[in-house]
Amino acid sequence: MKEGDLVIVPMPQANGMIKDRPAIILREMPPFRDALLRGVSTQLRHITKDFDELISPGDADFLSSGLKEESLIRLGFLVVVPRSKIAGSIGSISSERHKRLLQRLSDYLMQ
Repeated sequence: MKEGDLVIVPMPQANGMIKDRPAIILREMPPFRDALLRGVSTQLRHITKDFDELISPGDADFLSSGLKEESLIRLGFLVVVPRSKIAGSIGSISSERHKRLLQRLSDYLMQ
């Protein structure tokens, strides 16, 4: 697995439950290569304009993502997990989208 891959991983929910969810590996974190993940959701109503990003069937990287329907890539849904917790990869996003997501996160953190 590498940065930009969509993976399935147990992630905490707002209600405290843990649920297997799709997520994107944004970065490997030192020193143990833990994964900084950004959650993906089909709950499009939770979109934060100019912050989150939609990935749709018409997008060039949708098929390679492994997603089955239009989904929301949520910038505010971040978690760091050990690689051993990642169940597996279902696909990947384009390098352009990956760079854009990293830049948006960086810009937000630098405000």
